[in-house]
Amino acid sequence: MEEIKCPKCGTVFKVDESGFAAIVKQIRDREFEKELKNKEDQFRTEAEQNKKIAQMEFEKDLQKKITEKENEILRIKAESERKNAELKAKIEGFENEKKLAVAAKDLEINNLKNEMQSEKNLAEAKKQNALQAQEKQIADLKNSLELAKKERELSENAMREQYSAQLALKDDEIARIKDFKTKFSTKMVGEDLEQFCWNEFNKVRTAAYRNSYFEKDNEAVREEGEAKGTKGDFIFREKSEDGTEFISIMFEMKNESDTTASKHKNEDFLDTLDKNRTKKNCEYAVLVSMLEQDNDFYNSGIVESYRYPKMYIIRPQFFLPIISLLRNAALDSLNYRKQLSEVKNQNIDISSFEDDLAKFKESFGRNYRLASEKFKTAIDEIDKTIVHLNKIKESLIGSENNLRIANNKAEDLTVKKLTRNNPTMAEKFKNKDLQSDQ
Repeated sequence: MEEIKCPKCGTVFKVDESGFAAIVKQIRDREFEKELKNKEDQFRTEAEQNKKIAQMEFEKDLQKKITEKENEILRIKAESERKNAELKAKIEGFENEKKLAVAAKDLEINNLKNEMQSEKNLAEAKKQNALQAQEKQIADLKNSLELAKKERELSENAMREQYSAQLALKDDEIARIKDFKTKFSTKMVGEDLEQFCWNEFNKVRTAAYRNSYFEKDNEAVREEGEAKGTKGDFIFREKSEDGTEFISIMFEMKNESDTTASKHKNEDFLDTLDKNRTKKNCEYAVLVSMLEQDNDFYNSGIVESYRYPKMYIIRPQFFLPIISLLRNAALDSLNYRKQLSEVKNQNIDISSFEDDLAKFKESFGRNYRLASEKFKTAIDEIDKTIVHLNKIKESLIGSENNLRIANNKAEDLTVKKLTRNNPTMAEKFKNKDLQSDQ
């Protein structure tokens, strides 16, 4: 038996072992639950505190990352604005160069006009002086010329016969020239156009294309299935300072004799030109053509082929401009490719920069088309002015020749010639001389 004393009243109880064990268990379970509840409250409190601390650290870390992203966005935005400013400056520079070129052409045209006007005024003054002198001589010889009317008619007949003979000689000369042109081979005509392009490039090679490659394409390449190899006429290439080739052009020159029986078209040569461009790994292909001279489509300036990519058909006067335009566009593209590569290596978001680059390419293409159209218009106006001035010059030269011939005839006129084949007038002049001697 076990004794248990009540802590309040002091009464002592006796319980058997099983009852004592049950009471002890009851007390132990109650204390355990109490302690467990305390532990649970303590754990919950600590968990709440840890949760708040973790949340504060998370918010702090999140705010730090937000700040870093905002700084990165500001940096990218500033870089983009700087790039936009550079692009704008380049575009403005291009516009200024274009304006200067147009102004230079206008100045050149005005100088030509002024020069031709001065020549015209000088020729007009000479003509007026000559006319005045001739009028005086004509007035003095008018009576004598009346007496020599019959002689003049005979002379005119002789001149007509002489002129007819000269015309016959000219017709023979024209026929001979036509026959020569007919026999003139197409290969020789083409070589003349190649020589023209070669000379034009060499004029500016030292100044503008010192480090460029422009040579004849002498290596014929044959693909599988082809009977014989083909090649172009010229290849233009240029590399950057780091050795990267940024522009390459395959040129083909085509001309044709005026009397060639079978006239070729530009389309007849585009497929072969495209294959030669591919064989020689050239980016662009250009057909310099004198074919279809009456076709306004090819006479309008630089024509881009709709059948083949990066292919152009031009007249010889646009040979140097097409090289300059394609080369400048390739240089700009090379610079932006380098900048884009640097940005990607730095793991920067370049979406906005690529949009700006696309806009620049679109703007450059539009400016290129406008510049090409204005360049063509300026060339056409210059050609028209030259033709007009040449006509004026020819008219002045013809007028001067007629005045010179009239003056020579007047100076060569004598009494003997006036009275030739006219015995009556010769006798009168003879009697008049005898009376004067008496």
